[in-house]
Amino acid sequence: MQYLLLFAFAFFSQEPEVITFPSSDGVTITADLYAPHGKEAPMILLFHQANWSRGEYKEIAPKLNAMGYNCLAVDLRSGGKINNITNETRNDALAKYKSTQYVDALPDIIASVKYAKKNLANGKLILWGSSYSSSLVLKVGSEMPEAVDAILAFSPGEYFTAQGKPRDYITSSMYSLSQPVFFTSAHNEKSNWWGMYVAVSGSQKQFFWPSSTGNHGSRALWSKFPDSKEYWEAVKSFLEHI
Repeated sequence: MQYLLLFAFAFFSQEPEVITFPSSDGVTITADLYAPHGKEAPMILLFHQANWSRGEYKEIAPKLNAMGYNCLAVDLRSGGKINNITNETRNDALAKYKSTQYVDALPDIIASVKYAKKNLANGKLILWGSSYSSSLVLKVGSEMPEAVDAILAFSPGEYFTAQGKPRDYITSSMYSLSQPVFFTSAHNEKSNWWGMYVAVSGSQKQFFWPSSTGNHGSRALWSKFPDSKEYWEAVKSFLEHI
């Protein structure tokens, strides 16, 4: 069994296709498309944490491919560089004199959902966010229930007060969130999102709170961290039941 899993991961670890599409204000969004399966397969849209890029998912996306999912790892305009991959959406936004605060990435997420629904996915569409983007995907999911089938939020929080948003900017949206949703974070971050989790109106909600220190955002799944296996088991369990 272990050999088969390693073979599957190796098979799906090919280089992704780099694609671009426009955000609502004309900023060009760059993304890595990992799509070895047909359009009927479920599609996961992967969004990175602060100061990073789509490179956050270089290791994660192929593993999701091996589980039967297509993936689109997206550069949001609020970001930087990670795993030797530069955030091209941020560069384009700066070239066009657009703001690149966390909240400014919201139209990029919405544009990604619309693009994927129109061009990439005929099956279920799942949103996956890391840190600030995990908060934004929760909000988008609550506002686009017809387009979003499930959500995974890695280390969400109310990160937007310094950008003029109310303290419950995300939490207030949870009362209308009915899709299956998964929350997780590092061990010491639970208080950042527990109020959001409780507020989710839907009954299909799960969370994983590590007994170990854990890690912030989706990097908790990187294999270099000893407790990543526990996070993966929780993710797999959630995905298998949506």
